[in-house]
Amino acid sequence: MQKTYTAKDIKQLKGLEAVRKRPGMYIGGTDSAGLHHLVWEIVDNSIDEALVGYANHIKVTLEKNGFITVEDNGRGIPVDQTEDGRSGVELIFTELHAGGKFDDSVYKSAGGLHGVGSSVVNALSTELIVEVYRDGKAYRTKFIQDDIVERTHVIGNTNKRGTKVSFKPDYTFFKKAKINPDTISERLKESCFLISGLQIDLINKFDDTEETYKYDNGISEFVSFINDSKTPLTTVYTFKDEQKNIQVELGFQYTDSYNELIQSFVNNVKTRDGGTHETGLKTAFTKVFNDFASDENLLKNKAAFEGSDIREGLTVVLSLKVPENHLEFVGQTKDKLGTPEAKGVVEELVTKFLKQWITENKQIAKKILEKIKRAYDIRNEEKKRKQELRKSKNLLKEKMIISDKLTPAQSRKPMEKELFLVEGDSAGGSAKSGRDRKYQAILPLRGKVINAQKSNLLDVLKNTEIGTIINAIGAGYGKDFDITKAQYGKVILMTDADTDGAHIQILLLTFFYRFMKPLIEEGRVFIALPPLFKVFNKTKKTVKYAWDEQELKSIMATEKGATEIQRYKGLGEMNSTQLWETTMDPKTRTIIKVTIDDASLAERRVSILMGQNANSRKEWIDKNVDFSNSEEFIENLI
Repeated sequence: MQKTYTAKDIKQLKGLEAVRKRPGMYIGGTDSAGLHHLVWEIVDNSIDEALVGYANHIKVTLEKNGFITVEDNGRGIPVDQTEDGRSGVELIFTELHAGGKFDDSVYKSAGGLHGVGSSVVNALSTELIVEVYRDGKAYRTKFIQDDIVERTHVIGNTNKRGTKVSFKPDYTFFKKAKINPDTISERLKESCFLISGLQIDLINKFDDTEETYKYDNGISEFVSFINDSKTPLTTVYTFKDEQKNIQVELGFQYTDSYNELIQSFVNNVKTRDGGTHETGLKTAFTKVFNDFASDENLLKNKAAFEGSDIREGLTVVLSLKVPENHLEFVGQTKDKLGTPEAKGVVEELVTKFLKQWITENKQIAKKILEKIKRAYDIRNEEKKRKQELRKSKNLLKEKMIISDKLTPAQSRKPMEKELFLVEGDSAGGSAKSGRDRKYQAILPLRGKVINAQKSNLLDVLKNTEIGTIINAIGAGYGKDFDITKAQYGKVILMTDADTDGAHIQILLLTFFYRFMKPLIEEGRVFIALPPLFKVFNKTKKTVKYAWDEQELKSIMATEKGATEIQRYKGLGEMNSTQLWETTMDPKTRTIIKVTIDDASLAERRVSILMGQNANSRKEWIDKNVDFSNSEEFIENLI
């Protein structure tokens, strides 16, 4: 044990060493979200050039060699030397607090703190190359492991203007993370929706595809894009106004959905966790529609709608432009706005707009009020049902029925327990026999799970399987869901590897997304991947498993002697030992964590897959689902 503590024991992390030592402090984590955060930091710098009117074209390329390249036609990062002899490029990519965006005369509304983001990307990359096209010259600077190996120098003449940054993430930090082209695509689309006329090209060299995004109608098109698989109750309404040097732009639309979706942005950066601007928005909607209901004498005895009643079926895109000297984010990852002035500005401007909208659209507003009243009535019915249930003498009996279905784990520590939601009694029996009794609980699903996307809260609660799941997890549902009361650290969906199993997964995920979303947001919902094939070597009397056709092909290439291939059509075909070894044992199983990287993308996909629009669903399935015949594949392989 060290007995002395002196100044020699205090270490000062120099340069970007602090970032490499504690990357989570700068990018939120080293998972998939953290990896994509590197891309956003560089892209946001180009977006900022577009925000202030100096760029209108950005190109993002996913290279086969692992590099990500972002190029814009903005002014180009300064290349002249600072007082210490470094170029502007060298300073921005090596110092945590360097960049033009700290100077209000250069950037009024910037999304990223340019020096912070750029230098962090450099710190967490194995190689980074910057090319600047400015004043008729092309300049190049190169870093390896954040060390400058090529000082800023002229590499030729050019007519181009702008900046190109190519970087290769250091996967010693991002061990299990991968770049997801769909996530990048959705983020780039959002940027183009928010900046009318901006063109962004996404070039994916892995599959040789190229997409171009450009939207002249901005936020109005954004709302329509999110809602294109829903049935609209209104057209999209938009407004743009400014107060106290904060610019507010909003688009909203009501649909027949039972859910709300608010997408908010500040200086083109998505604020996933909301913030002061969303608080102002919600307050405005609640106040204006309650005042309207009062004027129409819709509620009695001074009753009032809750915000959730008013926002049922509401889709909003809210975009703010905030001057840099007023910009406050909560945390380095900029997921939540903390600027105090934003609440009052948004509330006042949105209130003014909504009052004018109601005056000009009285009949439409009355229809929306009817929808709000229905949500209010259903919520109160559900509240009465809860109260009656608490008083009911049959409550104990109901708990006994649930306990008959649920095979509980022995542990009393929720975070170390796992709840397996298993398709059918047959697989449920094998799972019960093969499980680790201390940590793993089994809940077989015998009946049909309701489609939570098409159903209101009361109908969802009447579904036997949903009611059983709610009681087993023990944390409530909807806006009353309290994740701290959840009885399990992991909820694992274990279904057959066929279309019926996939459908059950989607129904369950839709329910969790709608009524227990924090479980997904906290990374506590998983999908078990049972093997598709069993390979029995008759000569060696050995068994191997394959989770896909490619793995089966690899196994067959190395197996010697007579073999027998079995294609599992369901979990019930495995005995308890096989199910444990392949699907339930934490040391050998494969499970996928369900994540929400992008709220609007999740909302859109849930609406497409589980909503009313059959044409949208068919189009998505045709584009994204592989209907290859595995039986035919096996015959050809043998």
